[in-house]
Parts: sequence; C-alpha cells; structure tokens
Amino acid sequence: MSNTNPLLDVSGLTKHFPIKGGFPIRRTVGAVQAVDGLDFQVAEGESLGLVGESGCGKSTTGRLITRLLEPTGGKVTYRGQDITHANRKQLAPIRSEIQMIFQDPYASLNPRQTVGKIISGPMEINDINPEGGREKRVRELLEIVGLNPEHYNRFPHEFSGGQRQRIGVARALALEPKLIVADEPVSALDVSIQAQVVNLLQKVQKELGIAFVFIAHDLAIVRHFSQRVAVMYLGKIVEIADRDDLYNNPRHPYTRALLSAVPEATVDAEPRERIRLAGDVPSPINPPSGCRFRTRCWKAMEKCASEAPPLVQVDGNKPGHLTACHYPEATESVPAPRLSKDPEAAA
Repeated sequence: MSNTNPLLDVSGLTKHFPIKGGFPIRRTVGAVQAVDGLDFQVAEGESLGLVGESGCGKSTTGRLITRLLEPTGGKVTYRGQDITHANRKQLAPIRSEIQMIFQDPYASLNPRQTVGKIISGPMEINDINPEGGREKRVRELLEIVGLNPEHYNRFPHEFSGGQRQRIGVARALALEPKLIVADEPVSALDVSIQAQVVNLLQKVQKELGIAFVFIAHDLAIVRHFSQRVAVMYLGKIVEIADRDDLYNNPRHPYTRALLSAVPEATVDAEPRERIRLAGDVPSPINPPSGCRFRTRCWKAMEKCASEAPPLVQVDGNKPGHLTACHYPEATESVPAPRLSKDPEAAA
C-alpha cells in the first residue's frame, strides 16, 4: 500500500518465544518463531483482514500491534511514533487509541463485574470523565452496540455469547479509539449470531471512521468486512492485496489453495478444483529453509529451498498486490470464488 502517512506502519515485526530446557540450569534451547518479519500498513479508517490457518501467528500479531506482547524484533510505528519498545509511561497517551476485541466473549469479561463497570473501566483507568458522566456514556455505548441501556447493572452470565461480544465491542469503543484489533471476534459464536456482530463492527467502522485489523480464518467474513487482505503462513505474510484483487486473482499457491476450499454458495455453479495440500504445517520451532510453504507446495523447486522469496509486486499484479513466491500463479488462474457477501448465508 502506498501511503505516505499511514495510521499504523509495521516493518520486520518478529516475535520468538524462547524454549527453556536443561538441568539444573534452565537455559534457552530453542525458540518458537511465531511471527517472523511482517511488513504492512493500515491507513486511517481502513480495514485490513489477516487470514491463515490456526497457528500461523495471526493472534500473536494482533497482540504485538496492541503491545500486549513485547516484539523480539522489527518496528511498530503508530501515527509516526515508534512504539516497538515503548514503556508504560510512553504508551499511556496512545493506549486509549488502540483497542482490542478478544476472541472468546466468555473469557474476556470479568464475571464479578457488572456491564456498567466493565465498559466504564477503561475510562476510569485513563481518568476520562465524559460530559454527563461515565454512566450516561456507558448507556449510550450499550445503545450503539444494540443492547438495552437498562442492562447497565447486569452481570455477564445473564447474556448470550453474541450479547457478550457486543459488550466487548462497547468496551473497545469506550475510549473512542482510532484503531481496533479484532481477534477472531465471531469464531466462538453461533453462525446465526456471527452476521449480526460482523455487521455491527462494519457499521461502527463506517460511522466512527475507526481503522480495523480484522483477524479471522473465515474467508467469506473477511471478504465481507475488509478492504485489504493479508494472507499469513507459518509466521510470514505470503500475499497482501486489495480484497477483490486477491479473491479474483490469487498469485500465491497457498492463497489459491485456501480459496479453493471455500464452499460454493450456489448449487448451479461449475465445480471448482479443490486443492488438497499434502502433509501438515511444519513446526514453527524448526521452519523449513527458504520458502516456508515449499514442503506442501506443488510448484516447489530447488530455489525455493535455498532462497526465501521477498514480498514484492510480481508481473501482472495491480499496484499494492504483493506476493512472496518465486513461481507465482498465472494471472487470472482461478475464477473468483462465489462467496456471498452475507456471512450468515455463506457460513
């Protein structure tokens, strides 16, 4: 993406979790390479989708962006300020501008606190006193996310999963953030509720101009919500592009395999070839040399084992469509998957 002043700029972002072993002295004997050199940007008011298999590093990336985890390497710049290794005091002024919606609505809410206390908590921590008082603001937020303001004094166990996730959205909105990281916000919900929550987030984004990093593994929901999509595999971004360009013209073999697995929404459509990947995802403790996807790729050659492909624009790609592959798929190689724009219908 060519944006001279992005809201969020991530460069070479890396997170390795050390593995301790040995006796009697516990020393570092290895590392889990959860995230290994990510580069992407998010503009103000934009939604970037982050997709990939379980264990590819999506959630870790979200926690690195929000500084819930300390990066091992790389750089995270928010509104021109380097926050990669900022301490608590340095982060305080921008904490309110970067919020997170967690995956599990049952675990992310304190069962001992009322809804009013949960949503007003961020305001108390940041010493924010909105006009009319915090209670009035909380009731307004409950109304924004489609809940009854009279639920102010209820406890989380009195709500369904979808309602609890709405409470999580209200809590994230309490500080009027510029960026929200949504970590698989609907994966723990029933299909009938997923569309409601996604549409709520989309409404919030459009009306309040909030930028989103939307982490998910459901390609239909990502296409419905995100303007740009980044595909991750084993800690690296293998392809990033505008939503329609990526879905209509996937250039990386892994992206093509993911899209081939999406169910058809229409019964009279011409059957699409299903690509079945061989083997399992390699361990992030000892990832393959060169291209990390080469052990499961049907196009792998000797060069793939010796040289890691850079994330660059390849021939035939539109500007901003970047692919990390030595032998990318041919242009227009796969017809666009017929995904419904209604995630409830496509799920």
